Amino acid sequence: MDVLLKFKLNEHLYLRDPESSEIGKSIVSNAIELIYEIGFEQFTFKKLAQKIDSTEATIYRYFSSKYKLLTYILNWYWCYLEFVAKIRLQQINDPAEKLQLMLRIIMHDEGVVSRVQDYSLEKLHSIVIGESSKAYLVKEVDEINQEKVFSPLKSLCNFIHEIILELNPNFKYPKSLASTLLETAHAQQFFSEHLPALTDNSARVEHRQYVFNYLHQLAFSALK
Repeated sequence: MDVLLKFKLNEHLYLRDPESSEIGKSIVSNAIELIYEIGFEQFTFKKLAQKIDSTEATIYRYFSSKYKLLTYILNWYWCYLEFVAKIRLQQINDPAEKLQLMLRIIMHDEGVVSRVQDYSLEKLHSIVIGESSKAYLVKEVDEINQEKVFSPLKSLCNFIHEIILELNPNFKYPKSLASTLLETAHAQQFFSEHLPALTDNSARVEHRQYVFNYLHQLAFSALK
């Protein structure tokens, strides 16, 4: 099922809102496809221009760098996850059940839709697993953070931390646990798929299920 969603993203990420035109939307959707296919290191605006049958100059009218384009894509995904979480959790009262479903959602295992607009959510999730740390593990992170471009990630973590406090109001580290769960979901799935010796998935459980089991153990053991 395809769904049309639009999120207002930080204006520091783009020179012209890609949602304002068909070519802008094409730049973003094809960037997702290309980053998924070849990885962020090999991704260039020249290759993207060839893919959309346009010019690098056209892409530069929307994004000043491939870093900002990647961060734009990631921010869209963080907004999407929080949107899905709020919709799915609004009818649930039990905090433990909320947290379990939240873990499913951050594992992209909530079974809602396969595509949003022209974005493949599976490919987006794969990019998040492999590339998301490149948005903030950079030398200029403090300067970038002043532009509030990480607000969607912070907002998602804050949503998770509120669920944690519902379950255990006395837990001392709800924000740290929230960000740990999110980052661990990505790192452990990457390790399970590519560097399994860094995990305990010796039984070769399906990667997503293995990581969910680990996150569940991690979260609920900490919150006893």
